[in-house]
Amino acid sequence: MAEITLLDGGMGQELVHRAGDKPTPLWSTQIMLDHPGLVTAVHKDFFAAGATIATTNSYAIHHDRLTGTPVEGAFSALHQSALYEARTARREHGSGQIAGAIGPLRASYRPDLHPASEEAVALFAEVAELLAPACDLLICETVASLDHAQDILAASVPMGLPVWLAMTVDDADGSKLRSGEPVADAVPIAEDGGASAILINCSTPEAIQPALDALKGTKLPIGAYANGFEQITEGFLDDKPTVDSLTLRRDFTPELYADQVMEWVASGATIVGGCCEVSPAHIAEIARRLKAAGHTII
Repeated sequence: MAEITLLDGGMGQELVHRAGDKPTPLWSTQIMLDHPGLVTAVHKDFFAAGATIATTNSYAIHHDRLTGTPVEGAFSALHQSALYEARTARREHGSGQIAGAIGPLRASYRPDLHPASEEAVALFAEVAELLAPACDLLICETVASLDHAQDILAASVPMGLPVWLAMTVDDADGSKLRSGEPVADAVPIAEDGGASAILINCSTPEAIQPALDALKGTKLPIGAYANGFEQITEGFLDDKPTVDSLTLRRDFTPELYADQVMEWVASGATIVGGCCEVSPAHIAEIARRLKAAGHTII
């Protein structure tokens, strides 16, 4: 039996569901502003469900997302708010680690919009420098291309914390990143770039296993956390999209998702959890299954 790190689930969608507000392009950032304490409540519920890591609500806090909004000048303050909510939840829960989330620049699932390396590294580093002092590790999420992987590692590894590289793959062919590049080609970038783990995130559960298979040669820990969307729609690939253009799949129950997660664990994944639409109920079921199978959650 293995020691398994259990991540939390999808903060953004959980906030949207609880707040009941109409989604905006600022997504979870807007809800953090409009409903103080709600992020803390979600973190606490994930901890209570069995997660051992709180992922900060900082995924979408980039200058490009804030430009043209009323919070354009609140870049640093928003990161501090996300950190405060995660740290409060951990203190009240009594244990756990905090992972500082760094999302993609400009848009998710759009490797074609990734800036030139010099610009990207500087922008990622600005986020990493804000998050690192209050976190136990950094998690670079929804990495969609090899250039993205290289740039975000160059920016975050110098902070001195463990850095987990989480890549998003083609929903129809999990052996490929959303850029079309082979997942296997990211392994030397992660290893040489100083990553402490390689994960697959924000992809359909069915795409995860082929992606994990492509990582089999790495010496690093591997893991996965999928989303519960039917598919990434064309509408979500537009400029400043909102999450109401995405639909929850009808077969995404805690039991069915846990079935998938246990298959990933059986194939060597030691870090698992959930992305968009994965609720505390999903994490609780995964925790129950892991314990029943004799694994130790760390």
